[in-house]
Parts: sequence; structure tokens; C-alpha cells
Amino acid sequence: MKILNSFKGSIIMMFALSLSLFALTSCNKYEDGPGISLRSRTERVSNTWKVENYKVNGSDFTSLLNDYRETFTKSGNYSYTWNSLNGTGTWVFQNKDQEIRLTGNDNQSSRTFIILKLEEKSFWYYYMDGNDKHEIHLIPG
Repeated sequence: MKILNSFKGSIIMMFALSLSLFALTSCNKYEDGPGISLRSRTERVSNTWKVENYKVNGSDFTSLLNDYRETFTKSGNYSYTWNSLNGTGTWVFQNKDQEIRLTGNDNQSSRTFIILKLEEKSFWYYYMDGNDKHEIHLIPG
């Protein structure tokens, strides 16, 4: 009887472990990761970012954005600088945290970023401008 109870306990433990592993590997929020993070999405996006890679419809335009920076704060403020241009606004997650909606301070301009990857050291997204797909890979900077 003692062996049978021990066997049942092992089966239950194996089942629980299998279920946990399945849950961790199958609930990837973003296409390129991460699978799991100990930092909240807000903490991961809150940073000043610089461009590592920029493509429009698959063509590389990274060199055009060498001096471009985006800053997201935990309180929901957003700003960018690029050469002598700059702008500010607010940001929020939307669509079950799969997108970021930016709204300019004029409350009339907005843009939606579709998140591909959101890690502490990399933030990838794309947005559509008409028929053109702009994909940006950012790193802290």
C-alpha cells in the first residue's frame, strides 16, 4: 500500500511538472520572445532606446536613423529625438499587451506599434504606414 501511494504521488508530480512546462512554452506573448520574464512588460519597455536595425519592406535603412532615440517611461510618457527633431506624447499597451499605442501631445496624432520582441536589452516592433511595413529593432542607448 505504501508503494502504491508513493507511485500515485510520483504520477501526480510528473503530471503537474508536465503541465507547468507546457504552459511556460506555449504562452509566448510576442513572436520573437521572450517566453518568460521576471520583469513586467512596463519595466522592460521603460528605457531610452537606440536603433540597431531599421527596415522598410525588408530593405535596410538603418544608417538613416543613427542618431534616433526613443524613450518610454514607467508613467506612460514617450519622447523621441532625431537630429534636430523631437516629439513627446504618451504610450499605453493595447490588444492584450501585444501592441503599444502612441499618442502625440496634440492628441490628434497617433501610431500603433506591433511588438515582436520585448526584453530588457532588446525591443523589436513594426508599424504600417500605408502599404509600407517599418520594422525597428532597438537596444538600450
